[in-house]
Amino acid sequence: MSHKILILPGDGIGPEIVAEATRLLHALKDRFALAVELEEAAIGGAGYDAAGEPLPQATLDLAREADGVLLGAVGGPRYDQLPWEKRPERGLLAIRSQLELFANLRPAILYPQLASASALKPDIVGGLDLMILRELTGGAYFGQPRGIRTREDGVREGFNTLIYSEPEIERIARSGFEIAMKRGRRLCSVDKANVLEVSQLWREVVERVARDYPDVALSHMYVDNAAMQLVRAPKQFDVIVTENMFGDILSDAAAMLTGSIGMLPSASLDAQGKGLYEPIHGSAPDIAGQGMANPLATLLSVAMMLRYSLGEAAQADRVEAAVGRVLDQGQRTPDIWSEGCAKVGTREMGEAVVAALAD
Repeated sequence: MSHKILILPGDGIGPEIVAEATRLLHALKDRFALAVELEEAAIGGAGYDAAGEPLPQATLDLAREADGVLLGAVGGPRYDQLPWEKRPERGLLAIRSQLELFANLRPAILYPQLASASALKPDIVGGLDLMILRELTGGAYFGQPRGIRTREDGVREGFNTLIYSEPEIERIARSGFEIAMKRGRRLCSVDKANVLEVSQLWREVVERVARDYPDVALSHMYVDNAAMQLVRAPKQFDVIVTENMFGDILSDAAAMLTGSIGMLPSASLDAQGKGLYEPIHGSAPDIAGQGMANPLATLLSVAMMLRYSLGEAAQADRVEAAVGRVLDQGQRTPDIWSEGCAKVGTREMGEAVVAALAD
């Protein structure tokens, strides 16, 4: 059967990096018999431009029919004056919610060729390979009530609701334990249980789920300490599971350990393994159209899609190996460039990865 893949270029550098991912998928189809059908649609600012909504209904319908969705990035300053519900970021939150993509997988892997590009010393980050599992459809980003109001004394105040139910916590915890079973069998649950009642419930539920996974060593860490430990001794972690806002922050911090945020893919999965795949960086409007964006996170997101949603592990291995070969060749986009390496643009890097694909 042919896999249906929906391509959502989005805004900013999104179309540039997604173009290289599309090139890669066509190469896998033509050279290695990957059975895929590609379709493209608009989201974010592009969705607003096309249909007046950051997530057009036509895009959502196609996403529901697809086996996997590949997203570039959303957002840009030209949309900053739109009403909140029309802004590009609302399209991203909406598609995650509508597709019930509750589990966000963000690996932080340091390629040995990029050890010198990390913000930390090579002996601290060398061999880094951790997975951050972020709950994606709950917490303060979706909680109700929310808004900005004026008190009786005339003072304006903003408010958001941080809320998690037991079933929401249990399903992300169970996903974390399942992933840990396939890795180093160590799971660190990050919360703020010394301050927040929602974190106290989080910890209680995680400990209950842990009884079903006796082979996984469970630990707990407050989020402020976890942030410190990520830059002090990141290799102590195998799998981190945490709530939406904490995961958003910690995964971006982990990105800098790998040399560049342009190197990190992500997967957002539903209960059946269907997912939306995207690089964790933003739309970078300051460099959009200049052909200098790093497409490797997007290409590695394709690899994650092949592995987690399409059941094409061998093709995923092929893509990841090709990225390693290109780095061995010394080819670098500006964000990961160092003396002695060849500085290349977005298209050149994408072409190099396609050329490096091997049986």
